[in-house]
Amino acid sequence: MNPAQLFCIDLDQPTLPGFRQFISSWCYRGDDFTLMVDPGPLSTISHLVTELRRHGVERIDYVLLTHIHIDHAGGTGELLKAFPEAFVICHPEGVRHMVAPEKLWQGSLKVLGKTAEAYGEIVAVPADRIGFQERVGATGVRAFLTPGHAQHHLCYLLDDLLFGGEVAGVRNPVPEGICMRPATPPKFLLNTALDSIERMLALHPRYLVFGHYGMVDSAAEHLRIAQGQLKLWVRAVAKTAHLKESWREEACYQWLLEADEHFRRINQLPADILHRERMFFGNTYRGMLEYVESLPEEERRKLAAE
Repeated sequence: MNPAQLFCIDLDQPTLPGFRQFISSWCYRGDDFTLMVDPGPLSTISHLVTELRRHGVERIDYVLLTHIHIDHAGGTGELLKAFPEAFVICHPEGVRHMVAPEKLWQGSLKVLGKTAEAYGEIVAVPADRIGFQERVGATGVRAFLTPGHAQHHLCYLLDDLLFGGEVAGVRNPVPEGICMRPATPPKFLLNTALDSIERMLALHPRYLVFGHYGMVDSAAEHLRIAQGQLKLWVRAVAKTAHLKESWREEACYQWLLEADEHFRRINQLPADILHRERMFFGNTYRGMLEYVESLPEEERRKLAAE
């Protein structure tokens, strides 16, 4: 993989405060193929197409979706109008939702509300332009099923570059090192998410592209941080689950600011991005709380006592 053939296009959402350096799409131009990863929501497809043209991209062979959430995949059908030759790679369970996206759109509205409205409706992908391939054409890209952030999550490996989506959670650049958090909305299963990360570690990637946000050249380090955070955050949720319902989330947040060296740097973020991250913390918390509450009582007590 030649890093010089890879570039990122930021898909900032100007109508959503703090939604900058958050959503992006990646393009890789090989010697005889061009890939796009996660084209983003409908609201920024026109900007994406403009930037692709500015970079001299006239043809896209494959669009790789790490998962079908609206902020990653909602504008895929619109992108195909500009690049009709492109074929979309998607988790087998996600294909039908991209072909007939009304249920996915309604679910996005229910969970995200005005944020989903700002992203724009999900545009249908023609049924003959989408499918799952474990080996993506003749590109050398391999797709891996990596449930955790979502049941329909995929990672893609190109040589030593891993397009990780949200398998390792969310990363924000801060002045004093790494700021990371898990991304575990319902339905979350701890062992499933840990297994996905372990299998990606076994591939020995050097580079890791985060869906949110950026690329690092220390993939294994970041994947291991993500593993540790999943375990630590589940413990934090268990330790605070006995509290009054209206206090739990904030108590968990404060506990993690003390215990998680890679999360406590959240306070170094600009105010608008901090507000965004505090909002998404709630999604992660709710997914983990649902998981903890599903455990047998003895296991919950053991977690809380650790």
